[in-house]
Amino acid sequence: MQTLYIVVPCYNETECLPQTAPVFRRELEELTAAGLAGPDSRVLLVDDGSADDTWDIIRSLHESDPAFCGLRLSPNRGHQNAVMAGLMEARTRADVTISIDVDLQDDITAMAKMMKKHADGAHIVCGVRASRESDTFFKRTTAQAYYGLMNLFGAKLIYNHADYRLLDRAALDKLALYHDDDPFLRGLITRLGLDTATVEYTRTPRVAGESKYTLKKMVKLAIRGLTCGRCKPQDTPRPPDPHIAERLFS
Repeated sequence: MQTLYIVVPCYNETECLPQTAPVFRRELEELTAAGLAGPDSRVLLVDDGSADDTWDIIRSLHESDPAFCGLRLSPNRGHQNAVMAGLMEARTRADVTISIDVDLQDDITAMAKMMKKHADGAHIVCGVRASRESDTFFKRTTAQAYYGLMNLFGAKLIYNHADYRLLDRAALDKLALYHDDDPFLRGLITRLGLDTATVEYTRTPRVAGESKYTLKKMVKLAIRGLTCGRCKPQDTPRPPDPHIAERLFS
């Protein structure tokens, strides 16, 4: 059985994390019981420079249960950097990673399907929204335009895929060759040249708290997508993130 690390970026999640952490833990237990994940599998919570009690919650979870581990970034680095920091930390510890947002809008039960797709030979498995029926007409239309524009500028994106994905060690090793300080992960993973599969799921409302993606951050992410086609892999893996202020591992 392979060691799985579930990588969860967190930013000011004092409302959400206490409710969703037990759900991540139960899913890890179910994956282990089903033979899809090994006994050394972990939930890696990445605190992206939160200004609230998020890191104290992560520390408490770790102290009460070694299946929870943590990284604290300082200062706030942004969602994509937080995910990348978690993936690169897990790269030397895990055989497989699955990144997912803490709010559980992405269906956590799709992880089992991802692990099975990986067992069938996929190095990358992307979670894809089954539909956008719950979105407004404006949001559906702008999303379609966004993906079309990204592809036009060379960022070959998977439609309706954000950052819910499985990456195995081979994919992580290739991803580590990109040293960009502000990565656009959904654009980079399609450039790794590895077998990729998709799993559909239904997106649901946040469990608690509020979305941290402001309009300004969304525009910045879109602009980053337009330039990600210029990113070039280096000959050596990226160095450890200097913004990691603290680590919690058992």
